[in-house]
Amino acid sequence: MADRTAPSRRFLPGDPRVAEPYRLTPQLALRVAILGFLALALFAVLFLRLWALQVLSGERYLAQANDNRVRTLRLEAPRGPILDRNGRVLVTNTPGTRVELWPSDLPKTWAAQLAELRKLASVTGVPTKDIVAELAKHGDDPLTPVVVQRGIKQQQIYYLLEHQDEFPGVRLPQSYLRKYPYQSLAAQVLGYVGQISPEDYKALKKKGYLASDSIGQSGIERTYDTYLRGMDGTAQLTVDSRGRPKTAAVPIQSSAPGETLRLTLDINLQRAAERALTYGINLARSSAEGAYADGGAIVALDPRNGDVLAMASNPTYKPSLFSGRKDMKKLAPLLNPKVAQEDNFPAFNRAIQVGYPPGSTFKPVTAIAAMQAHVVGPLTPLLCSPSYTAYGQVFHNWTPLIDQWVDLRTALAMSCDTYFYRLGDDFFKLPSGRGHLLQGWANRLGLGETTGLDIGGEISGLIPTPEWRCKTFGGPPCRGYVDRIWKPGYSIQLAIGQGDVLVTPLQMARFYALIANGGKLVTPHLANDVEQSGSNGQPLRVLRRFGAQPPQPVNVDPTALNYVALGLEEATHASIGTSSGVFGNFKVDIAGKTGSAEKFVHVKGLPNAIKLNQSWWCGYGPFDAPTIVVCATIENGGHGGSAAAPAALKVFEQYFHTTATTTAKASD
Repeated sequence: MADRTAPSRRFLPGDPRVAEPYRLTPQLALRVAILGFLALALFAVLFLRLWALQVLSGERYLAQANDNRVRTLRLEAPRGPILDRNGRVLVTNTPGTRVELWPSDLPKTWAAQLAELRKLASVTGVPTKDIVAELAKHGDDPLTPVVVQRGIKQQQIYYLLEHQDEFPGVRLPQSYLRKYPYQSLAAQVLGYVGQISPEDYKALKKKGYLASDSIGQSGIERTYDTYLRGMDGTAQLTVDSRGRPKTAAVPIQSSAPGETLRLTLDINLQRAAERALTYGINLARSSAEGAYADGGAIVALDPRNGDVLAMASNPTYKPSLFSGRKDMKKLAPLLNPKVAQEDNFPAFNRAIQVGYPPGSTFKPVTAIAAMQAHVVGPLTPLLCSPSYTAYGQVFHNWTPLIDQWVDLRTALAMSCDTYFYRLGDDFFKLPSGRGHLLQGWANRLGLGETTGLDIGGEISGLIPTPEWRCKTFGGPPCRGYVDRIWKPGYSIQLAIGQGDVLVTPLQMARFYALIANGGKLVTPHLANDVEQSGSNGQPLRVLRRFGAQPPQPVNVDPTALNYVALGLEEATHASIGTSSGVFGNFKVDIAGKTGSAEKFVHVKGLPNAIKLNQSWWCGYGPFDAPTIVVCATIENGGHGGSAAAPAALKVFEQYFHTTATTTAKASD
């Protein structure tokens, strides 16, 4: 059988028509040699260059790298000043120095970092744990400095500068501290400035705020921070590897100071209001009924446009405590809840943040509501008796010495409780289809809701209704809670401003402004305008006017309003008036109403709460053309005529630049 295996191609001659690439020809060998020589030469050059850089010039280039770190610095802008309505400076700035810590320049080991932070704590007085906590907040941002302290003393500055090598990462740039020429005056209104919180930073980061910024924390400083804060500038600084400056900082963009904010406050009237508040508290303490008086508020308002002329709250504090080095012992009443309670919460703005039962200052509300609902006419006589009995319960008048028939005007002047008890009972007896008319008119007159004041923290107060009581104590639909739903006594007590009703002094000032201006609700406001300082001694230029919102009519019958106003004028001038002994001899015709509101209060040193009177007076003047409303509240101060009314008179004396001869008279 024939062999079918294919012959091997290795032994066949090559095809002369085809080139043989695998054969090393002389030409190919020459080309390979040339390429190899070039490659060898190139690698030799690179090797020699690297050897020169690493060995011959390594130390020189390392020094240059260490000496050429460019850092962008922030040039802090001074905050804008705050002025009163007449241009007096309420808040300004004072230059200072702050201690900044750059996390990226700290030692690389934790032990070395902790040693430096402990030394820094001993110099600045800021606890090490607080510095560590601030660094932890900025843990994901090593290029943003942490502000350790603002406003350090000159001795501290000298020490840190002389020992720079011991404090890598520490810088001492110029800073600005808020300065309060009038110290504690209007503290709760103005507010204070402090380090931005993590929550605020998260919300404001997109608006350009930095984690190291200081912002307004309360009051005017917080509400108008956008206008006051200014625009920071930038500079470049060359530092070495340890963060030590190698050259002077080169400004890139100058900072722009904050704008000037002008308020509606009159600083002289504000001072008078705060002194009057202290006077009223001391006056109350001198009597047995006001022995526990320990705080209060006074509001002065322009009834024509809602300008807040004065807003005083007692006890108070100094906003400068938050500027510069902080004394935690002095700040404890403002930051520690337990200490704050012991000191009666000095940070509270009692004019807007505390609700009080209004007592008899609420009676004009009941009078207006009763006339609007046709429950009573202005001349309808009702018996003002020592007591009023209804539903098996006896309700007493504030004095047992009156037993006569009176009309609405006289009832307001003498503050007859039993007259208004009858009106409260009449409201309760109205058909359910008519709704809750007394509460409805109270809301319409601005109570039970915020006033719209342009600083935060304002509470709405409370005008109690059957629905509120049901929800609060019984749970809808109140089945099984018959003893907790609305009873006649609640309407009777509400008519004289007692029971669950709560109002703020500003709400009551706004209501009395409505009586003064003929039936319109004003919107209280503190900011007047934003201004920019003129150049070369030019006057301030107004950038934006906030202005007053137009007063809103509430459609009160002018006749009803007029009778209420006449009753308030008799309360301060007629022989039966509850504050005629205070205002009867004053040269300006003042109209107003006293109030004494019972409230259970926990007093330091006593195991159980006791019932004390909150002293009130609200009114306005001049009677024929009112330009100011004053509302005063003295906590636990006793009768309105013996504490709050004399305090309010002091404010009127300052406003009208005249003094009065008063006759002491303690009454509702």
